[in-house]
Amino acid sequence: MLLPMSCILLICLLSSFSIQIKATKTFSNLTLPHQHPYPEAVVHELQQKINVSLFRRELLGKTQGSCLTGNPVDDCWRCDANWAANRQKLAECGIGFGRAAMGGKNGQIYVVTDSSDSDPVNPVPGTLRHAVIQDEPLWIIFSADMTINLRHELIFNSFKTVDGRGANVQITGHGCITLQYISNVIIHNIHVHHCKPSGNTNIRASPTHVGFRGISDGDGISIFGSRNIWIDHCSLSYCTDGLIDAIMGSTAITISNNHFGHHDEVMLLGHSDKNTPDRGMQVTIAFNHFGEGLVQRMPRCRLGYIHVVNNDFTQWEMYAIGGSANPTINSQGNRYTAPSDPNAKEVTKRVETDDKEWSGWNWRTEGDIMVNGAFFVPSGGGMSAQYAQASSVQPKSAVQINQLTMYAGVFGDPRDNGDIYPGFNGAGTTTGAGTTTGATSKGYNEGPNSDGGDFFGMIFKGSSSQAAPLAPYSSIVFVSTFLSLFIVFNLDIITNYDILLSLL
Repeated sequence: MLLPMSCILLICLLSSFSIQIKATKTFSNLTLPHQHPYPEAVVHELQQKINVSLFRRELLGKTQGSCLTGNPVDDCWRCDANWAANRQKLAECGIGFGRAAMGGKNGQIYVVTDSSDSDPVNPVPGTLRHAVIQDEPLWIIFSADMTINLRHELIFNSFKTVDGRGANVQITGHGCITLQYISNVIIHNIHVHHCKPSGNTNIRASPTHVGFRGISDGDGISIFGSRNIWIDHCSLSYCTDGLIDAIMGSTAITISNNHFGHHDEVMLLGHSDKNTPDRGMQVTIAFNHFGEGLVQRMPRCRLGYIHVVNNDFTQWEMYAIGGSANPTINSQGNRYTAPSDPNAKEVTKRVETDDKEWSGWNWRTEGDIMVNGAFFVPSGGGMSAQYAQASSVQPKSAVQINQLTMYAGVFGDPRDNGDIYPGFNGAGTTTGAGTTTGATSKGYNEGPNSDGGDFFGMIFKGSSSQAAPLAPYSSIVFVSTFLSLFIVFNLDIITNYDILLSLL
């Protein structure tokens, strides 16, 4: 009896998998050499990773305690009690469009022992600035807790990982982090806050190049013409301009598991409405907590393809997701909690654009949870029948959001961290910018209030679209998923089949 029951459940899982990887027409608007030709394939791959992780947690959680969360990034490395001896495992845990970011994988470990930043032209060995400008791949860690007060922009070279695990690392001051015309950077588990403009000075960008820099914007992390970037488990707040901005043809970016708080213009994706290279921008925003004191731009998008998945939006004053110039916004399995202001209930905002112009933009909502009167206005493909039921799901999906975002931000920070930076007073933009009246769009239909009771549809209600043709990596994912589930089922048959029975 056990074997047929396990086989039936396995077949159901693989059938669900195969449905989502059907072929369709090629995504042909390629404007960047590193743009993924089939963005929907990346979306479906991420869906499957989340579903497999949640299922594994449900299946094995009783025997492995509370280690598994269902978050595929965290479950990839955190269950290893000896992770500190295998830090570079993290580079194998990426998801979404930035999943290929190698960072400093296979490079030497560089230990930052000096928190000073006294000379941007000739940085002292042992400082973070000295580490990030080197030409070779480096995995950068910290010898102790430290606050690094920057004199000017911290300009990175390619193939670097900044890994703050095991220490309380705070980056603040002037300029903060700049990723310009580089690739393969991972920034993990650090605080970035109270960043202010700086510039009109010389700054070293590599061992052999010093360049003059004008005035910076005061972003927390500025991504400019760069690719294969992964920002994970950071806490960002109180910067003069954006907390994270990606512009000028940047692509292949994942922003995951971060905590954002106390800021006005949180995240800008795209330089201007007419900057053609940004049509190739592809960004995954997953498992983040958009927390206290936020006003707008979570994110504000232009031109590209933005996948916003399984985030928890607990506060905004104006809107959560905005855009102009026809970006594709694919919102799946997020929880949007509207503010009390009756004029700011709308999640979405088309920035300075007439209704007739944006009606064809492809903005989708799928499996999103709407709380306190929040509502998402879809358009284009997002208005089709297959998305009509996606405006609301039942409370069990909210439990999954809690699990997936429970560790958002730097590990050890409180989930709603309030103001955790005493001694910093107003160096950056905070809340209080006021609110605007949320426009009520014509023809909006919330759809039925049900998620159908489907465990594997709990985050991804229905089918977001037909998927792209199978790329080679999709076949690998399929095979690895099959083998992983086969092993898991057999282990469960041997140990505790009651869990399987409870899922049928």
